[in-house]
Amino acid sequence: MDTSRTRLRGQAAAHPAFEPIATVEIDAVTPSDRGFTLTGQGTSPDQVEYRVDMHFELPLDPRTRTVLGELLSQSDLTISRRQRKRNS
Repeated sequence: MDTSRTRLRGQAAAHPAFEPIATVEIDAVTPSDRGFTLTGQGTSPDQVEYRVDMHFELPLDPRTRTVLGELLSQSDLTISRRQRKRNS
């Protein structure tokens, strides 16, 4: 399968251009019109509160929304950013 997600995973493994900046333990998942809002506490030494808004282009039926909400509430997030290129 050649999806953009698959290609990105392969590229990230071959070129470690991203550095993790925070790991967040999800404390609450709140449904919104087209997705969810996730809030949680960063793990040590960060301890900062984070909020992530997820939006889907497709409408979610109630059963799917319930299952996704439960899965997301049992998750952690790792937030990474691309490393800056240094001018030499």
